[in-house]
Amino acid sequence: MNLILLGAPGAGKGTQAERIAEKHGMVQLSTGEMLRAAVKAGSEIGMKAKSVMEAGGLVSDEIVIGIISERIDQPDCANGFILDGFPRTLPQAAALETLLDSKGKTLDAVIEIKVDDTALVERITGRFSCAKCGVGYHDTFKPTSTAGVCDKCGSTEFVRRADDNEETVKNRLMSYYRETAPLTGYYFAKDRLKGVDGMADIGEVTNQIEAILS
Repeated sequence: MNLILLGAPGAGKGTQAERIAEKHGMVQLSTGEMLRAAVKAGSEIGMKAKSVMEAGGLVSDEIVIGIISERIDQPDCANGFILDGFPRTLPQAAALETLLDSKGKTLDAVIEIKVDDTALVERITGRFSCAKCGVGYHDTFKPTSTAGVCDKCGSTEFVRRADDNEETVKNRLMSYYRETAPLTGYYFAKDRLKGVDGMADIGEVTNQIEAILS
């Protein structure tokens, strides 16, 4: 079973991908991790990516597709994979389809996690984590049990990502709607798109996805 998760930044794609992968013995694939692994492995396509990144450039779609091609041929992908964060554009979606066709593979479903924009901004801007152990928290949804003290390690030092601010998040949303949102129409036309309510709690979103997969 091969899946794509779609959704705006902060919709919970990574969390749901982890849950699906664990339950079904699938592999969660993110382009960033695949790029780093290919560079570390020293493969031909990894070296191409390395030279581009070291020069400060953006890795081309051709290189990313090449890295995905190498990765999904590995034995641990035999039970299927979940693409989290790819494709981001219509050309990438078309290239991915060509790649899968060439390997005799198909996409079983494209699942869109739908979340209200205002809620997304609140979700992202409220995130912070323990500077010592890395446990994540949220101002509203997951505060520390004792104010200013990490539940896990007792540290009183916390950090927030510099780009988890309202202006940056809104810019990321704008990029998403401009570049990635058209994929919903693309996959709807191919009768692969399914939607779930990302405003529900995490467990309920998982249940909705499982209903689709079953």
